[in-house]
Amino acid sequence: MKNIKWIFVLYSLAALLAMVGIGLAVAFRSFPMIFLAIILLGVVMVMGFKKKRSMIEAGLL
Repeated sequence: MKNIKWIFVLYSLAALLAMVGIGLAVAFRSFPMIFLAIILLGVVMVMGFKKKRSMIEAGLL
């Protein structure tokens, strides 16, 4: 592992926090928060994959 891409570390931490949010929302039985956390997780994952694709196309990965 020569060079860390810090943007991907941030995306992974954001996804981790969204997953923790899902768990907390389930524990509190809050259906709106479950829904929002799942949407947030999806948005973060899509953003991360789009960033990775754009970096691959630019030759940075």
